[in-house]
Amino acid sequence: MSKLERKLIPTPEGQVEFLVEGKGPRIVLLPSLARGATDFDEIAPIIAAAGFRVLRPQPRGIGASAGPTEGITLIDLAADVVAAIEADCAPEKPEALCVVGHAFGNWVARVLAHHWPSMTKSVALLAAIIGSTISPELLISVNVVSDNSKPEADRLFYLERDFFAPGHDASVWLSGWHTEVSKFQLAATNATADSSWTEVGKNLPVLYVAPEFDKIAPVPEEDYLRDRVGHLTTMEIIHGSGHALLPEKVSEAAAVLVSFAQSIMRGEGGLPRPV
Repeated sequence: MSKLERKLIPTPEGQVEFLVEGKGPRIVLLPSLARGATDFDEIAPIIAAAGFRVLRPQPRGIGASAGPTEGITLIDLAADVVAAIEADCAPEKPEALCVVGHAFGNWVARVLAHHWPSMTKSVALLAAIIGSTISPELLISVNVVSDNSKPEADRLFYLERDFFAPGHDASVWLSGWHTEVSKFQLAATNATADSSWTEVGKNLPVLYVAPEFDKIAPVPEEDYLRDRVGHLTTMEIIHGSGHALLPEKVSEAAAVLVSFAQSIMRGEGGLPRPV
């Protein structure tokens, strides 16, 4: 097993903490709304063991990462990830093989790839809302689940209903939420006026990983997906999983990410499969 390191780097307005392990082409993992890098504790070593260097930047407000939380956009949050990549790559050319975003993290990943196109060769989106908004009904669920002041029974109800596949233990996600982080991350999303970043698959290979039972980001039709994200987008469905994905089907998620990353290394990624 590769050694896990913690690094802390300064930014113009704060600092970024990130975890790193493994050697090889870099794969960057970005967590879901209001959650931190520890969500990838199980999947990161699997990816590293496959011959990759895995970076896990902590979002602002989690761990030792810090920066302004008012008057910001997704571009500011993506800039923190860029700083982590640059610090880990120095003095080499700053570049990741793939930037992976889970749920909310997919928006940060796409913004990074759009505004810093030389910083990554590909993008992977896990349980990702294709656009840039959450429906009002599901936003209620997200707000309750991420609010640590709400009764545990209420939070568990919404976790079971909207985040996990039937029969899975949703209580494993009762912890790990950062309520204030959720608020400013959603505000930053709403403040990001230009939505051209959503179509990052027009220029870069994109893997869309769709959990079979995802109620927040239901499995899309592939033509619709490519129309909205870009023609270089391919999709893999993880059966038996809900929106949470990582605590449900970690080995399956790791397998599709590793396979995609290897295809990028071979120059094959982003090509639609034959119908």
